[in-house]
Amino acid sequence: MSNEINYTKLSKEVSYALRHAPWEYELELDKNGWVPIDQLLQALHQSTEWQNVEFDDLKEMIEKSEKKRHEIKEDSIRALYGHSVPMKIVKEEANPPKILYHGTAHNLLSEIEKNGLSPMSRQYVHLSEDIETAILVGKRKEKNPIILVINTENARAKGTKFYLGNEKVWLADSIPSEFIEVFTQK
Repeated sequence: MSNEINYTKLSKEVSYALRHAPWEYELELDKNGWVPIDQLLQALHQSTEWQNVEFDDLKEMIEKSEKKRHEIKEDSIRALYGHSVPMKIVKEEANPPKILYHGTAHNLLSEIEKNGLSPMSRQYVHLSEDIETAILVGKRKEKNPIILVINTENARAKGTKFYLGNEKVWLADSIPSEFIEVFTQK
């Protein structure tokens, strides 16, 4: 294991490889997004920057990450969410908390009120268990994002499926507008 590795940078590289462009790394994801770790390491070793990365470095990268973007099971690794690859990564349906949140830009609100939330360039809509995470996500789009509240109980009753991304992120194929409200401080 190397102490000179920038784990944040490595996490971004691995995310790009597993979520967005596996073909650039000659990686073959299975239907659940898994790839053999040996295959990923071989691809990373093609770059002088990552030629010393080893299995333990990937484990440490995951441990040090606040966002928990990846997981390792036996001799395989996968990104947990955020995929934009053409093939649909299959997720297991799960029961979310009664309320989830989504941070977004104000200029997108009228479209969301009309058509609901859709995954856009990703495979799933990303939802947060807490307002703080939704604010952080929304700040990628604008300085003072709008926070949407998703009534998952009613949405599930009408057929919307939810999937666990990680301990803070939930996923859905889409969210109809009837289950979305704008968060207002009380």
